[in-house]
Amino acid sequence: MPATPINDVMVILERRNGQTLEICLAERSNTGYADGQLNLPSGKVEAGEDIYDAIIRETKEETDVVIDRAALRLVHAMYFRNPEGETRVGWFFATCEYTGEPVNNEPAKCAGLSWHRPDQLPDNTVRYNGLGIAHYLKGEPLSAHWYDSGTV
Repeated sequence: MPATPINDVMVILERRNGQTLEICLAERSNTGYADGQLNLPSGKVEAGEDIYDAIIRETKEETDVVIDRAALRLVHAMYFRNPEGETRVGWFFATCEYTGEPVNNEPAKCAGLSWHRPDQLPDNTVRYNGLGIAHYLKGEPLSAHWYDSGTV
C-alpha cells in the first residue's frame, strides 16, 4: 500500500534587526508533543485547502499576522518520517512581508514567541523545523529525512 503522507505547512517569518536577519519561533506548550521545544508557525493542510491557503490560515490563527499569497516564497519541501513512523511532507515558506506584529494568539498551546538568528537556532528547536530552515539557508529546495535519533 502506498504511503499517504500528512502535508504540513511552516512559515519562516523574517525581520531585520539592524543588519541581522531574525525569524519567529513559537514555544510549544500543553500539546503533548515536543512541549518546551521551538517551532515555526505551522500546521496541517486541511481538506479543500492548497498549501498557500493553509499557511495563510495557520499564520493568522497562531500569530495574528496576515500574509498576502503573493508575499509567500516556497523555499523548501521536505519528505520526512517522524519518530512515530509517520511520513510527512513539509512545505516551508518564507516572507518578510506581512501585516501586523506576531503575537501569541494560542496561549493554550504556545508559551510564547521569540526571534532568533536562523543560522544560530536554539538547541531546543524541533528537528523537523531546524532541518528545513538549514536547507533554506543553503538554497536547497528539496530534501528527505528519516528519523534516526532521540530528538523530534
